[in-house]
Amino acid sequence: MNQPLNPQDDHVYVIDRTNIKAILLDMVVGAFDTASTSISWTLSELLRNPRVMKNLQDELQSAVGINQMVEEKELGKLDYLNMVITESFRLHPVAPLIVPRESREDITIEKYFIPKKSRIIVNTWAIGRDPNVWSQNVEEFHPERFIGSDIDLRGHDFRLLPFGSGRRGCPGMQLGLVTVGFVLAQLVHCFSWELPNGMKPNDVDMTEVFGLSVGRANHLLAKPTYRLVA
Repeated sequence: MNQPLNPQDDHVYVIDRTNIKAILLDMVVGAFDTASTSISWTLSELLRNPRVMKNLQDELQSAVGINQMVEEKELGKLDYLNMVITESFRLHPVAPLIVPRESREDITIEKYFIPKKSRIIVNTWAIGRDPNVWSQNVEEFHPERFIGSDIDLRGHDFRLLPFGSGRRGCPGMQLGLVTVGFVLAQLVHCFSWELPNGMKPNDVDMTEVFGLSVGRANHLLAKPTYRLVA
C-alpha cells in the first residue's frame, strides 16, 4: 500500500497553494516590465524601418482584415509578426546577461577549459550582434533572415537566448511571447504611426540604458492615427 507523503521528509518536495500563488505572481510581475520593454524596442525598430512596418501591416490586413481587431487565436498564423519579434529579441534582448550558472564538473568546450564550480555568465546581447554567428548585416533590423530558418526562441542551438535554454529557461516565456505579440499586433494593425516634428526614421534615438534589463534611455515619441475601417 502506498504511504502518504510526509512534508518533513527531505526527499519530498510539496507544492502547496502558497507556492503556486508565488510562482504565478513571479511570472506575471516578471513578464510586465520585460514585455513592455520588448514592445517599445520592436516599435522603435518598425518606425526606423518603414519597409518592415508596411510588410507587417500588409500581413495583418490580409490575415485579420482591415475592419476588425486582432484576436489572440490569430497570432499563430502571423509568420511575419513572429519573425519581427524574433529579430527584435536578437538585437534587443531584455536581459543582456543570462542568470549565472555554475558548472558541476570540469569540462572543455571548444578548447576552453571550465573548472568545476566556475560561475558562468552568458552575454546574449553580444551573441545576437556577433557577425561570426549571424552575418555581416548583423546590425540591420532584417526579419527576413529567419525565413526558412529552424532557429527558435528556446535557445536550442544557442544563437538566440532571450529566455535562456534548457531546464533553467524562463518559465514565463510563453506568457511573454503572447503578451508581446498580441499588444504589438494591435498597435500596428489598428494605427498608422508617424514620427513627430518632421523626424526621419534614422533620427529615432536608439540609446540603451544598461541594468538588469536593457531599456530605452529616452522615451519613444510617435503619433498614432486610427486606420481600421468601421
